[in-house]
Amino acid sequence: MIILGIDPGSRRTGFGVIDVSHGSPRYIDSGYIRIQADTLAQKLAQVYAGVSDIIARHVPAEVAIEQVFMAKNPDSALKLGQARGSAIVCAANHGLPVHEYAARLVKQCVTGHGGADKEAVQRLVASTLRLEGLPQSDAADALAIALTHFYTQRGLVRRGGSAPTRRQGSRSSWRHYQP
Repeated sequence: MIILGIDPGSRRTGFGVIDVSHGSPRYIDSGYIRIQADTLAQKLAQVYAGVSDIIARHVPAEVAIEQVFMAKNPDSALKLGQARGSAIVCAANHGLPVHEYAARLVKQCVTGHGGADKEAVQRLVASTLRLEGLPQSDAADALAIALTHFYTQRGLVRRGGSAPTRRQGSRSSWRHYQP
């Protein structure tokens, strides 16, 4: 089964694709969709088009996405929510089930600590998936979301949100996608 993880953003939307067909997560692809538009409608269209292209290229069975969190700036939270909505609608229009995970749970599952910083997430995602280098931060977050979905679906998330480490995968690096 292929899982697409999405870390929505109004400037960059991270994506991470893993294959869990053989019982362990294996890296397939990751990167981010760069959002370069003037109007909100154009930005949301770019998110939709980018996610649609990734779905067409990798044919995931399921999509995992980060839940909305309350930002200090209400305008930023609203923009993030709109980008997230565009990605969810795209997945739904492709007939894919969408699963949502809180950022704190994602960090707990991948690093063992819900308050982990971005560098810790990058390091542990790279280690878990046996990547040669650290993925870009948006891509690492998306891969972490996909891993959280895998751990949750396999019943590997323990009380408190931590997951056992299972390390297997191929080596590759992240890349940038621009629709």
